[in-house]
Amino acid sequence: MSVWRKLVTAVKGGANEAAQSVVDSQAIRILEQEIREAKEELRKSDHARTQILAKCKLAQQKVDSLNTSIAQYEDHARKAVETDRELALECAQKVSDLTAELETEQSYLDQFTSSEKQLAGNIKQAKNNLKRLEQQVDMVKATESVQKAQVAVSSRHMGANSKMKTATESLARIQEKQTLRNAELEAAEELASEDSNDDLEKRLAAAGIKGGKSSADDELSRILGK
Repeated sequence: MSVWRKLVTAVKGGANEAAQSVVDSQAIRILEQEIREAKEELRKSDHARTQILAKCKLAQQKVDSLNTSIAQYEDHARKAVETDRELALECAQKVSDLTAELETEQSYLDQFTSSEKQLAGNIKQAKNNLKRLEQQVDMVKATESVQKAQVAVSSRHMGANSKMKTATESLARIQEKQTLRNAELEAAEELASEDSNDDLEKRLAAAGIKGGKSSADDELSRILGK
C-alpha cells in the first residue's frame, strides 16, 4: 500500500470515527426526546382509559337500572295475574323488552370492561418499560460523567507528572551548579590563603624575625645547644 493510499485510509477512518462520535454524543439526547414523547403518549393513553372507565361506569349504572326495572315488572306481573291478566301480560312484555335492552347494555359493558383491562395492562407495561429506560439513561449519564472526570484527572495527573519530572531535572541541575560553585569558591579561598601565608613568611624573613638563610655557625650553635 502506497503512502497516499495509507493517508486516504487514515482520513476515512478518522472521518468515520468522528461521525460515530457525533452520533454517540447525540444518543442520550435522542433517548431523552423519545422518553418525553413516550410520556406524552402515555398521558393520552391514561386520558383514553379514563374515558373508557367513565363509559363502563355509565353502562354499569344502566345495567343495574335495567335489572331493577325487570325485577319490579316481574313483581307487577305476578301481582296482576290474579286480578288483571291483560295487565300481567303487558308487564311480562315490558320485562321481555327490558331484558333485550339489558342484553345489549351488558354487551357494551363487557366490551368496555375488557377494553379497559387490556388498556390498563398495556399502559402498565409501557410505564414499566419507560421507567427501566429512564433508569438506564440515568446510569449512562452518570457513567459518562464519571468517565469524563476520570479522563480529566488522568490527563492532569500525567501532565503533573511530566511537569514534576521537568522541575526535578531542573532542580538537580541547579543543585549541581551550586555544588560546583561552592567548590570553586572554596578553591579560591584556599589559593588566597596560601598566597597570604607566603607573603607573611617573606615579610617576617625580611625583618629578621623568622626564616631567612642561616649560617653554618648558627646551625652548629643550635645543634650544640641541644
